[in-house]
Amino acid sequence: MADLPIAAVVRIAKKNGAERVGSDAAAALVAKAEAYIAELTKEANRLAQHAGRKTIKAEDVDLAVKSA
Repeated sequence: MADLPIAAVVRIAKKNGAERVGSDAAAALVAKAEAYIAELTKEANRLAQHAGRKTIKAEDVDLAVKSA
């Protein structure tokens, strides 16, 4: 079961130029977005731990994006 709401992902797709989004495409977008967020979180968490913190900060996320 997806954690991200499909409607929110469809709204993002439409704001970025998609006129219509099929249900299969919406489900695929949700799955890919969740996978990306999971990997980004893992890397940001690793960076936070390396800095001696338990809390992920925006700087950890920024660095995680750059290293991806």
